[in-house]
Amino acid sequence: MKKFLAIMLLLIPAIVFAGGQQEASTATDNSAPVKAKYIMLFIGDGMAMPQINAAEAYLNALDGSAPGVKKLSFTQWPSQGLTTTYSANAFITDSAAAGTALATGSKTDSGVISMDSSKTKKLKTIAEMAKEEGLKVGIISSVDVDHATPAVFYAHNESRNNYYDIGLEMADSGFDYFGGGLIKTYKTPEGKPTVLDVMEEKGWVIAKTREELNALQPGQQAYAYYNTSFTTNSLDYGLDQEADDISLAEYTKKGIELLDNENGFFMMVEGGKIDWACHANDAASSISDTIEFDKAVKEGLAFYNQHPDETLIIVTGDHETGGLTLGFAGTKYGSAFAEIQNQKISYENFDKFIFKPYMEAHADGSAQLADLMPEIEKNFGLTDRSDYENEQLEASFQRALRGNVRKAENDQDYLLYGGYNPLSVTVTHLLNRRAGLAWTSYSHTGVPVQTFAIGAGQEMFNGYYDNTDIFKKMKSAMLGDGQVALAE
Repeated sequence: MKKFLAIMLLLIPAIVFAGGQQEASTATDNSAPVKAKYIMLFIGDGMAMPQINAAEAYLNALDGSAPGVKKLSFTQWPSQGLTTTYSANAFITDSAAAGTALATGSKTDSGVISMDSSKTKKLKTIAEMAKEEGLKVGIISSVDVDHATPAVFYAHNESRNNYYDIGLEMADSGFDYFGGGLIKTYKTPEGKPTVLDVMEEKGWVIAKTREELNALQPGQQAYAYYNTSFTTNSLDYGLDQEADDISLAEYTKKGIELLDNENGFFMMVEGGKIDWACHANDAASSISDTIEFDKAVKEGLAFYNQHPDETLIIVTGDHETGGLTLGFAGTKYGSAFAEIQNQKISYENFDKFIFKPYMEAHADGSAQLADLMPEIEKNFGLTDRSDYENEQLEASFQRALRGNVRKAENDQDYLLYGGYNPLSVTVTHLLNRRAGLAWTSYSHTGVPVQTFAIGAGQEMFNGYYDNTDIFKKMKSAMLGDGQVALAE
């Protein structure tokens, strides 16, 4: 008996080891490589948790519900992670470096488009790899598609400001579909053809209206843009859009239709004006465009529901903008997010159609804040003002009479108003504070962003990782090699 027990004691470690080996093998089998035939990357420019949470809190407040959130589509997805955003030369990144990290898996200096920090080596992008693999490729943005974030997927340049050269790379990209904002044709060097002219010569189909967009057919190499009535080369803010405007969701839906094929596709969609609104500290415009961004994501989700085993969708931000926070010293523990609905137009709309015409009509020095107050009350809901609010409005109006703020002129003015119209910044600040929202910057910040995923390979996107890892995870899903999935 003792001999039997001794033998069993010798065998137990081997049995346990074998069981452990079997368990490890099973785990590996369960995380076998998954290949995604369709990959969609949605980037909310300037969108981190505060922008998402502000939109959700606002939607909940509109329902008159108890404190809480009404979730956006992508915040309900099964896989969620936290992503760092620093660039090679700065903890607070710009969109070019952050986009390069997402597109190529490599850090670079701020301002650089898909090249290394030495500005001598071009970095291959996930979109270029997809094209080499036989997938169709589409790039969509609510801002001009030669802007930094869309540009990093097809161009390679030492400076994000070399718009003409970036546009020429777009024409030569070999991609299948571009949609959204108009490229900066006004940056065309004297004596040179515009990028649109070059694209048409190369056989691109250019669609400028909803009718032309709808008429596009699979197999056509197309660029669809909508040059709105007053914004510069971008779509209008969701807050300002009218029935005739083409939305980011429409460009996304058409992109999916044009790109869908038996070999699969890669598509990047950017909600670019979330960032622009946050630079201007306009919470209502940021919230409206975050909601518009979510509508575009829902178009991707509709496709996923038809191809759940073959589709991977990722939603992330490239960085946070504005230092938005849900909470303001003046409201202490209070919040009133429904106040945001009192804003009917963006700061951009106010500047263009109300403030500027008024100032031009009163160039003789007769301008008075009282003349503008009816429009401010109607479009921003700033009625029943406190003495403090009236003082802030009057001070900002007097400063606005001297033109927009430049940092070099007066640091204190810049801290108050950034580089924007002092009056419009003050109007949005006052409304934001009533709601219980506040800002720390007119620039980007270094806080992590949240990343969400659903579909084939979604498990890779759980955890805390760098923005360069998003490229690696997408590449692993696209190639089906499982390298990232098995390593993490």
